[in-house]
Amino acid sequence: MARALIHMPATARRGEIIEIRALIGHPMETGYRPGADGKLIPRDIIRKFVCRYNGEQIFGAELHQAVSANPYISFFTIATETGTLEFAWEGDNGFAQTEKMNLTVAPA
Repeated sequence: MARALIHMPATARRGEIIEIRALIGHPMETGYRPGADGKLIPRDIIRKFVCRYNGEQIFGAELHQAVSANPYISFFTIATETGTLEFAWEGDNGFAQTEKMNLTVAPA
């Protein structure tokens, strides 16, 4: 399991714009780089990132070989209601990881 770091506020006011930052530890091998033996290191990348807020997708990204190791993604959303944000990464070789964070929304 890869190490994921997610930074977002635990609380917000209804209608407030919040920043969400997610980083996951992953080598992101392109499949083009030779190893010490001269043979190409097999491709191993994260291909997809999705964030859902109470089950509704609010952000998604497709990643490709040009993305560096340990991909960092930052985006904004509007706090509408108390709930759970679910972060999901999918990649080559069956890689899949999901993390959840709670957000408490107070009246405006």
